[in-house]
Amino acid sequence: MTQPQPPALSGIRVLDFTWALAGPFATMQLADLGAEVVKVEYPETDEKLRGFGPYYEGVSTFFFSPNRGKRGICIDLKADEGKDLVKRLARHADVVTENFRPGTMDRLGLGYKALRAENPRLIYAALSGFGQTGPYSSMAAVDAVAQAMGGTMSMNGAAGGPPTRIGVSIGDMVGGLYLALGILAALRARDLTGKGQLLDVALMEAQMALCENAIVRHSAFNEDPTRQGSRHALLAPFGPFPTADGFIVIANVKEWELFCALIGRDDMIVDPRFATNRLRLENIDALEDALHEALAARTTDEWFAIIEPANVCAIGKVNTVADLFDDPHVAARKMLVDVPLPYGKPGTLKLPNSPMHLSGTPTVVGAPMPEHGGDTTGVLREWLDMLPTEVEHLRAHAIIK
Repeated sequence: MTQPQPPALSGIRVLDFTWALAGPFATMQLADLGAEVVKVEYPETDEKLRGFGPYYEGVSTFFFSPNRGKRGICIDLKADEGKDLVKRLARHADVVTENFRPGTMDRLGLGYKALRAENPRLIYAALSGFGQTGPYSSMAAVDAVAQAMGGTMSMNGAAGGPPTRIGVSIGDMVGGLYLALGILAALRARDLTGKGQLLDVALMEAQMALCENAIVRHSAFNEDPTRQGSRHALLAPFGPFPTADGFIVIANVKEWELFCALIGRDDMIVDPRFATNRLRLENIDALEDALHEALAARTTDEWFAIIEPANVCAIGKVNTVADLFDDPHVAARKMLVDVPLPYGKPGTLKLPNSPMHLSGTPTVVGAPMPEHGGDTTGVLREWLDMLPTEVEHLRAHAIIK
């Protein structure tokens, strides 16, 4: 059997100025793929940057989850010596990432043009709410704003109800995924050209990319898709239905007659309202009422055991987060991993494993989040060959921690 090779991004160095969720989620993907991600923080701790709760053993779980596998250094970016230190580090970096408002790094003298002058091969990846240009570029954005401005929130929620934020932070995380994807593309382009470049990713535009079918329908038919709960605009039935003890998703029914027989509703086979997918869409309320009645007769596990082997539709249990911890498929795929707590604290917390299962260059998940400034000395000595006296000078003057 062929032995796995080192992780795909081994040898890639990332100088990471990102904070909150979107940027750290992006650089976590790079760390999972084997890059050396060095997270740059301020010497003084900041509740908004590192300390959001809830806390476990004094550790912010908000910070813990998207910052696994990274190293941590602290530099005062407002001090001249701190700025000089960043420029020196940038000469040895492959990628710099930041998610401040556009112009912030430029005002510090550490934007793309300044760092490109230090390292023409550098990939400078900037993530912001609305991009580096345009009339909205100076506006702040958080996850909910990105979902709202990018169109996804307008389509999420009950029919006739208010727009609803999607429960996971896809406004942040999808933007982060596009940043990671763009970085990989820029690294490949550098292999071909020898040159770095600027990557500009906006959270709003990442949400627009998710609206691809809705946008093309508006373009073609002047539709303005809006909220319809879990229903599908083109397929029926589609979505979660209550069972005796939970919910089960029924979708993409391809054998209508057999499906009806399996759920004990032969009468629906001959009901003219449900004869075709188009008719089921036209009579969606009556269809869903009948399915609610039928599916409430058994438990989720019972229905899954009856319907799934017949291959008449797509079917899935609606797992809670707690259910995932006991799911045999999750266990078989090793999708929950134990990550140690930092600062030498005893114990671990479970995090999702990387969903990128590479057979030859496996992902690396399991290292803890960085301690605040815990790797400053090591990084400066490894990247810059800095002498201990130089490190202590910077620390004595509060340039680093």
